[in-house]
Amino acid sequence: MQKIHFSTLINAPKDKVWHAMLDDLPYREWTKAFNEGSYYKGSWEKGSKILFLGPDPNTGEEGGMVSRIAENKPYEFISIEHLGIVQNGVEDTTSEAARKWAPAFENYTFNDKDGATEVLVDTDVEDEHVQMFNEMWPEALRKLKELAEK
Repeated sequence: MQKIHFSTLINAPKDKVWHAMLDDLPYREWTKAFNEGSYYKGSWEKGSKILFLGPDPNTGEEGGMVSRIAENKPYEFISIEHLGIVQNGVEDTTSEAARKWAPAFENYTFNDKDGATEVLVDTDVEDEHVQMFNEMWPEALRKLKELAEK
């Protein structure tokens, strides 16, 4: 497992960037960089369970991640703890496949930079997926920037 880091500067205030990142409809847009049809079910409140879902590119079945919001400081920081996987609509936190990479964290920090917002992303990634995420994250952040700057 490796921790990878990304950042972008968005010409919008932190609250607007926060909502572009976490509200349902814009979330579905910027996360297309990872998987067309991505969405979430659940709450961003600290301690809440949240499912990150989308169609499996190989089978078309619903799949994704079972997670928990480890921290939520509105407009400043959010930490997602990934606990397992969802396959064919079934949550799995105990199998070898789930335990192979969980728990893993995905953290977002929002810093004010003279009215603009610097978004920092720190995320745990399995070694074999680092290159893929190094390609996907910059595209996702470009789309987030576009949405927030509208």
